[in-house]
Amino acid sequence: MSKGKVLIADDDPNVLELLSLYLEKDDYEVLTAPDGEEALRVTREEDPDLLILDVMMPKLDGWEVCRAVRQESFVPIIMLTAKGEDYDRILGLELGADDYVVKPFNPVEVVARVKAILRRVQRQENRAKVLNFPGLHIDVDRHEVTVDGRPVALTPKEFDLLVFLAERPGWAYTREQILSNVWGYDFVGDGRTVDAHIKRLRQKLAVSDKKQPWSITTVWGVGYKFEEHREEQGGGSQSQH
Repeated sequence: MSKGKVLIADDDPNVLELLSLYLEKDDYEVLTAPDGEEALRVTREEDPDLLILDVMMPKLDGWEVCRAVRQESFVPIIMLTAKGEDYDRILGLELGADDYVVKPFNPVEVVARVKAILRRVQRQENRAKVLNFPGLHIDVDRHEVTVDGRPVALTPKEFDLLVFLAERPGWAYTREQILSNVWGYDFVGDGRTVDAHIKRLRQKLAVSDKKQPWSITTVWGVGYKFEEHREEQGGGSQSQH
């Protein structure tokens, strides 16, 4: 029985063959594409469970494919690139990629990352469907967030980060715990990734004309927590599970 459908998009036939071999050996159904246009077409027609996108592809590069897919879907995306600079990694994450692998890579490690991401997706599907706080509504199934009735556009990682913190109001998490639970235990990154996403979340969720009855709070020496300011709520509101 297939563990899931994975699309590999790369213009190097050796990469396609190698990753296909290892993924099929681990009972994944594999689709391949030699360029960005084909990757986008296959994604729309076959609805894969995860994408592995090479950054440097003809017709459409990996960034363009990632951007286009994110306008239509929250399917997990792993970016492949020969470059190791922080800029490329950060760009991919800002566009909505879930992980980043630098060539040359160990195919066993890529398969492990695929497994970890798909396990995380499964856990997310089993969690609370709706979270409600005063003025804040989070619909997990629909990947929708509203603040005082105003829709807020979040990237997939911003959304996952918000849900992770909001599921347990008052619980403080270290940056390492956040990275492990939101990005995956084997994510190659550091606390700056969390800090940058927290900053953008705060900006997007901000209400300018009043003080919010909840916030994403910095816990100095620890990390971050989602906090309800109950003294302003007259009893407060509980998240719905």
